[in-house]
Amino acid sequence: MKTTKDNHGSTPLSRRAFITLGASLAALAATPRVLLAAEGNSETPGAAKSPAPGRRRLGALEVSALGLGCMSMNGRQYNAPKDSAEMIRLIRSAVDQGVDFFDTAEVYGPFVNEELVGEALSPVRDKVVIATKFGFDLEPGTARRTGGLNSRPDHVRAVVEASLKRLKTDVIDLLYQHRVDPAVPIEDVAGVVKELVAEGKVKHFGLSEPGLQTVRRAHAVLPVAAVQDEYSLLWRGPENGMLALCEELGIGLVPWSPLGTGLLTGTINADTRFDRPGHTDYRSSNPRFTPEALKGNMALVEFAREWAERKNATPAQVSLAWLLAQKPFIVPIPGTTNPRHLEENLGALQVTFSADELREFNTALARIVIHGERLRDGLLQMSGRDTPPKV
Repeated sequence: MKTTKDNHGSTPLSRRAFITLGASLAALAATPRVLLAAEGNSETPGAAKSPAPGRRRLGALEVSALGLGCMSMNGRQYNAPKDSAEMIRLIRSAVDQGVDFFDTAEVYGPFVNEELVGEALSPVRDKVVIATKFGFDLEPGTARRTGGLNSRPDHVRAVVEASLKRLKTDVIDLLYQHRVDPAVPIEDVAGVVKELVAEGKVKHFGLSEPGLQTVRRAHAVLPVAAVQDEYSLLWRGPENGMLALCEELGIGLVPWSPLGTGLLTGTINADTRFDRPGHTDYRSSNPRFTPEALKGNMALVEFAREWAERKNATPAQVSLAWLLAQKPFIVPIPGTTNPRHLEENLGALQVTFSADELREFNTALARIVIHGERLRDGLLQMSGRDTPPKV
């Protein structure tokens, strides 16, 4: 099969897929909503009505079927900060192509990612949904991360006031607890967010990487619109209870790192290293990306490539389309700093699986062994936590 390759290192596309993608993007740009080839017929429990075509529901919140994670633009986790003007153009281009769900957090940078998102979206604020997060303990004055967590109600209030200013808005559409704070009962956290909702400063409540019982307890105080968890071909942890719980309670699932922190894009090989001079890439300490683990994980990369050939798409598109096919309440938020990659990711909305294909895909996927823990120990210990009972 002949391929084309852009000069910026983007994933190869077959000629036919490249032409199809261009036509699809032209159609997307002509409509204010992202089009999705197939949504499925099931309706999220608890929702008043089915979302409009090409859109999905996170609790009572309706958003585009794909969102945009903004952390990598200047958050320093993966790469050195990109030019702000270029990133603002990228965010606004996403809006033009139908994306209306944007993800950030106070800790990205810290602070500067919220500022970037606020600047980029201020001209179209009434047309977009902004999600941000609280929960890490930042040292006053220096904004240095202490390594700890802080979800005390007074701290949550202070973070929200600061985030509102950085985001240039008077309300946060979706406010997540970034990580569960084991020192603060989740009832207290949900309670203060409920107060902020009543005050008109927050619209919807979310949790990131929570334990199952924490979700239930929080939802009993204030409906949880969305749970943000890592979920991809590389990590399928939400299938061990979280997906079922979200379906039961009418909660949306927002996969972060839906492209396996870049592994599923087709741009990483067994010889790729992440210790670039002048910048610390988070993957340099991630157990899945050590030289030995990376070599073993090439089996998954090859699997995604094979299906990409079969579906006349790219590995990234197949990976995102697979997530979208799992449940109608899943809204991935792939991040990028490259306009071509944004277009490529949106092309996933045109990739569909028949029921037989999905069974075949999942059967083969289950046989692939993933090498390395998904996070280093410190971060892993912050995931899937439950808070102590409210006394």
